[in-house]
Amino acid sequence: MAPIRSAPSGTAELYAQHQGWLVSWLRGRLRGRPQGADRAADLVQDLFCKLLERPPAAIEKPRAFLAASAIRLLIDQQRRLAVEQAYLRALAVIREQEMEASPAQHCEAVEALTAIAAMLQGLAERPRRAFLMSRLDGLSHAEIAAELGVSASMVKQYVAAALLHCYAAVHGVPAGDGA
Repeated sequence: MAPIRSAPSGTAELYAQHQGWLVSWLRGRLRGRPQGADRAADLVQDLFCKLLERPPAAIEKPRAFLAASAIRLLIDQQRRLAVEQAYLRALAVIREQEMEASPAQHCEAVEALTAIAAMLQGLAERPRRAFLMSRLDGLSHAEIAAELGVSASMVKQYVAAALLHCYAAVHGVPAGDGA
């Protein structure tokens, strides 16, 4: 077979003559791996796209050239995947370390929750529930209203009453005196 010259038409000819063979050859190499058949077709597509971008000067043995190029591309992808997986593992470790609370932080959280529970002790049921749903669950006034079966403006009053109650509890001011 005569050498194939570089040019878009040379790449098109190379594709037309060898694409099917190269996909089959790669499928054999990737047999038993996840998505081996699809990966083979993708690799061949990537290889020919690269050849369109930078056509080789002349190819004496097209199948040997394509097989070697495909293997290099496969190795590059596996290296890139290994680096990506290592990065994701390192990122997961960092996130775990950031998310872990120290014993002192646990103690502080328990103390804060105990103090909040004590502050809310004398508060009526609905204002307390509205306050907790707003602050701890992050619900909107409309969502709380639906949950409690009241209007959103009533929820607003409940939350305001709870905040006033907490302020009075923290500062030792009677709740009815304002501040």
